[in-house]
Amino acid sequence: MKKSLNNFYYVLVFILFGIQESFAANESDFPPSHYDVVALFLITVIVLSFIALIYYEGKDSKSEKHVLESASVVAEDEHLLKNRNEDVKELVNNVPSWFMWLFYVTIFAAVALLIDYHVQNVSQTQTGNSQTEVKQAGTDKGTGNSGGTLNENTATLLTDPSSLNFGKQIFDANCVACHANDGGGLIGPNLTDDYWIHGGGIKNVFSVTKYGVPEKGMISWQSILSPKQIQEVASYVISLHGKQTANPKQPEGKVWKESE
Repeated sequence: MKKSLNNFYYVLVFILFGIQESFAANESDFPPSHYDVVALFLITVIVLSFIALIYYEGKDSKSEKHVLESASVVAEDEHLLKNRNEDVKELVNNVPSWFMWLFYVTIFAAVALLIDYHVQNVSQTQTGNSQTEVKQAGTDKGTGNSGGTLNENTATLLTDPSSLNFGKQIFDANCVACHANDGGGLIGPNLTDDYWIHGGGIKNVFSVTKYGVPEKGMISWQSILSPKQIQEVASYVISLHGKQTANPKQPEGKVWKESE
């Protein structure tokens, strides 16, 4: 039995290693319903593995008799001998305990999910998730166009570390090819000096990022980034002012001051 338990532990560790990607590093990486499914799957695997361990341990073992509710080979022979004069030979076993356990687990899981999704409303159904995503997409799309919302006229400079970090991530993913990873400029202008082609400040940088400069090869980002993301990356660009760069590009445009 000890050897079988060791094998069971090895199998369990292998299964956990195989599904480790199902567990996210951050709680927001997957919806809550994802973890319900993973937990239920893991419990099912453990139960079935333990049942298989008991079953294959030995046909006359006490563990198997208890789990499977089956008669031993000797009991079967005695029962058949008592009925040897009958034409039909049969041996009736009780419903296996493991099957009843599995049945109870499914009942518990069904009740838990019913309460979770339809009573407490902790998790969203697939329909609910889809509706939320559509609503969010519509909000992001309309943010830059409706009055009183975030656009080039209402944008304000963000200076908190979290917003600047998000802005840096956007810059690193989309802007380094033209402006270099330190903002010193390549095809695009140097973003660290006092010179601006289209004006500095959060509103001007927001506008240039949103609408682009097609004649200079800069695309419009309003169909790719949300207004909030444009505000974050524009704020990060402004934070690069005065930074020492490895190979700064020659100034382009005019010196710009906030009062202009």
